[in-house]
Amino acid sequence: MTTKRLFLSTLVTLTLAAAPALAQMNHGAHGTPATTSTSMPHAMGDMGGLARLSGKAFDRAYLSMMIAHHQGAVEMARAVQGRVKDAQVKTWVANVIRDQTGEIREMTAWLKPLGGIDAKMQAMMAGGMKGMVTPLKTTKDPDRAFVQGMLPHHASALDMANLALQKSSDARVLKLSRDIIKAQADEMYAFKLWLAR
Repeated sequence: MTTKRLFLSTLVTLTLAAAPALAQMNHGAHGTPATTSTSMPHAMGDMGGLARLSGKAFDRAYLSMMIAHHQGAVEMARAVQGRVKDAQVKTWVANVIRDQTGEIREMTAWLKPLGGIDAKMQAMMAGGMKGMVTPLKTTKDPDRAFVQGMLPHHASALDMANLALQKSSDARVLKLSRDIIKAQADEMYAFKLWLAR
């Protein structure tokens, strides 16, 4: 088994194993090593509140929170766009803006028949994102700061997506969540390799 496959297998196994416990956790109040950063305070919002929901109410809250989470990633990327120097980091920044903006459009459309954005859940997540964006605007090393900041950001997306795999029955939500897990786990592996250079 290659190092990358071992890393991804371990990461997915750990996040899937942790998913039941997420239902009893409030990530806004209790940080974990996988989702916190000393350089960028991270608040996941009320995961406990999300986990208590089911059916369409869950899908509406989950999509609303994931939109705010994606918006946070786009803001993080825009905060360093034009200042990063490393070619790989430039690619990651561009990909975050392109890919997550597209997913925001999709999720917004899916929310219409569910009653639109759940403003409370979206605001909770948006509040947590601000603390991750602000340091990127003033850092002297935007390349490293962006990559380091995206690690806990992606980890929290994996937490949410794994919860959705257990709670949602909507085929689109399930596919989106699987896609998020695959894409962001791959990126986390690449980020760690880049930081270890």
